[in-house]
Amino acid sequence: MRKILFSMFLIAILTVTAACGGAKAGKNTTGEGKKPIKIGLLMSLSGALESYGKQTVNGFELGLDYATGGKREVAGRPIQVVVEDTTTKPDVAKQKALKLLEEDKVDILVGCSSSADALAVLPLAQEYKRIMVVEPAVADSITGAQWNKYIFRTARNSSQDALAVASAIAFAKPGASVAIFAQDYAFGREGAAAFVKAAEKKGLKVSQQEFAPLNATDFTAYIQRIINAKPDYLYVIWAGSANTPWKQIMDMKVPEKGIRIMTGTPDLATLKAMWGMEGQEGFSVYYYGLPKNEINDWLVQEHRKRFGQPPDLFTPGGFSAAVAIVKALEKTGGDTSADKLIEVMEGMSFDTPKGKMTFRKEDHQALQTLYHIRFEKKEGFDYPVPTLIREIKPEETEPPVMNKR
Repeated sequence: MRKILFSMFLIAILTVTAACGGAKAGKNTTGEGKKPIKIGLLMSLSGALESYGKQTVNGFELGLDYATGGKREVAGRPIQVVVEDTTTKPDVAKQKALKLLEEDKVDILVGCSSSADALAVLPLAQEYKRIMVVEPAVADSITGAQWNKYIFRTARNSSQDALAVASAIAFAKPGASVAIFAQDYAFGREGAAAFVKAAEKKGLKVSQQEFAPLNATDFTAYIQRIINAKPDYLYVIWAGSANTPWKQIMDMKVPEKGIRIMTGTPDLATLKAMWGMEGQEGFSVYYYGLPKNEINDWLVQEHRKRFGQPPDLFTPGGFSAAVAIVKALEKTGGDTSADKLIEVMEGMSFDTPKGKMTFRKEDHQALQTLYHIRFEKKEGFDYPVPTLIREIKPEETEPPVMNKR
């Protein structure tokens, strides 16, 4: 009897041991379910585009909360966000990206506020085989000549901006002549080049191009040359709230000389420097009062609750990047390997505060809605308010495929 009981005891121990071993093996195979997913954000938290970086970070955090129902996890894996300041300098952006990749071991990169910063980091995404979601940098070369398969972009590109502006001008005055005034770096130069192509398609004529250094504070000579060219429209391509030309444009009475101004709506701080633009038109990447959908309603309400003010120009871009990443990870079951993510992200559509976006398979550029607006004076606002003329649908601003895939 003792032998039987002892044998049964041994069998029980072996059964429990096997079960524990099985559980341990199972945990190893699904252990990734508890390993954090690390996302590294490369943003300008200081320097010329500081406000853009902070807006994008706030939007990304809000987007994660929205997409995960506040849990900050996907497929059982918690999400950790590591933010680094590029200081709006390409060499610093590269150093910080290497830190995120080598020390923090991030699974996915998001950035940058500056096109020059983003272009410095793109090769690292390829070298380390990490997905990089570009937001809010817009230079065409990011999804064009400098693109690699690890790059996806939720931000619009310069060609989408250009097509939106050309569409708006051609809608108002077919065959118009247009002068361009832009900053002398990747954003301004590529934006101008893209507009020249878009204008030709829309039957518009570019009569003058002026480029001011990033540190310029006196724009008199540039503006005077534009006035002398006597265009129908002046298209201003500008980023940042420092050293803006708006006061001098108004002081030199450009609109009163019969030159209508067309520009992208800037962030709220810069809008406050644009008095005199009432009645002028433009296009908008985003202004919180333009989109009419439930996600934007949630964003506006939640942003006011957390920060005491409405979301700004690049807040929804950060939000959209977060939503896209979460949706892709849901599709892969939490697998962060680049090959798996590329497979599900190519052609993927996802809902954002601006409506539906789609990553085009050919170059991973997100196709998206932009807005034709008019600046208007409204009671209770200390800036000219962008007011909707019409939504410019994604198919209207679908840019040419410019990569070498």
